[in-house]
Amino acid sequence: MSAVTEPAELQSMSTKARQKEARRVVLSSYLGSTIEFYDFLLYTAAAALVFPQVFFTDMTPVAGTIASYLTFAAGYVARPIGGMIFGHFGDRLGRKKMLVLSMFIMGGASTLIGLIPSAETIGMGGAFILLTLRLMQGIAIGGEWGGAALMALEHASPKDRGFAASFVNAGAPSGAALGTFAMGLAASLPEEQFFSWGWRVPFLVSALLLVIGLVIRLKISESPIFEAAVERDAAKDKPREVPILSVIKRPKNLLLVMFGGAAGFALQTLLATFTVAYAVAHGAERQPVLYAFACASVLSIGMVILAGRISDRVGRRPLMLLGMVAFIAFVYPLFALMRTADTFLIFVGFTVALLCHSTIYGPLAAFISEQFGTAARYTGASVGYQMATLLGAGFTPTILAAIYGGDGRIGAVVTYLIVLTCISGLAILLTKESKDIDLTTYEH
Repeated sequence: MSAVTEPAELQSMSTKARQKEARRVVLSSYLGSTIEFYDFLLYTAAAALVFPQVFFTDMTPVAGTIASYLTFAAGYVARPIGGMIFGHFGDRLGRKKMLVLSMFIMGGASTLIGLIPSAETIGMGGAFILLTLRLMQGIAIGGEWGGAALMALEHASPKDRGFAASFVNAGAPSGAALGTFAMGLAASLPEEQFFSWGWRVPFLVSALLLVIGLVIRLKISESPIFEAAVERDAAKDKPREVPILSVIKRPKNLLLVMFGGAAGFALQTLLATFTVAYAVAHGAERQPVLYAFACASVLSIGMVILAGRISDRVGRRPLMLLGMVAFIAFVYPLFALMRTADTFLIFVGFTVALLCHSTIYGPLAAFISEQFGTAARYTGASVGYQMATLLGAGFTPTILAAIYGGDGRIGAVVTYLIVLTCISGLAILLTKESKDIDLTTYEH
């Protein structure tokens, strides 16, 4: 492992100027990530509570829920594709351009979801349009995360990379909280109004957020590490290898980050979909449950950032493994709390579960990005991260709904989650600690 160094461009800047620019980029990455995850995770709440009754009305309740979750999963299937597309051009043309494009696609797709006619108007055509727009969301978020993470990571000082990159992942609970609050507010309407038009309003708000996000993204500067790599290649007249081929030639790192990150995404999706529906099915009111999850998500924002900071001191691997052990210990009590129908206890359950998740998720952005060299870092990090989301989250709601079956027995669900977490833990154990690796190397 090479010593940590910095490119000449960074060394020539004053410390104050570097710190100011790094703060701007981190803030921009956080706000942009929050907006995009608002769009993406808003769909999560709607898939559990709305879409079965709006677009799949000809099916039984269980079949409609599974069909709705399958459209949800389609977004995760598309995410690795987005990671490859945006990663390729991000490694060739720059991080910033791809961030702007990904936000435009995400905001447009989310706004259009709010305009889809219901099944009563166009039958299954609405479900087809929903699926198409969900695929567009997946492609966009597939490019968003890698670019935002690398911008924060590559602008940060070597000793603060975990802390800087954690702000990008903090955008996920921030976006989840905003989306859940918005859907919870809409759910306060009378049921008929909620299902006819109320649920659409949070999606339509995406148009305003898109404008805000584009203004933010256009003001940031390109990654200095990326620019240094481009100049180095130009000076040597060295042809650049296709990024995805570079990643595939070294498959070990890609496979390990895929499986290593899966548990964190499974927990994230479990809480936002299955657990919410489980609490409602056991007597809790829909709106208080949504607000409980949103409030717990707000608290978890600080937990994610703190975990990123700690990972700069103790390493990425120990902290992530600690979070997985805690999740395994808490997963069964979590469902016991959800069955109480007591809003405060449900909030406690969400908060503790999200603490476990934050311990995994806080170091994850740096952990994944640090596994790849500059030449293919956008592609490798994006594809690795998005494949981890597909493995851990893409089909988790569908699988859990199928093995649960509504009979009240939660044992099979708990077993599935524990096994998946153990697989992730093993993958992380097989990686090397990355917090001190030199990001300025062309490949490693």
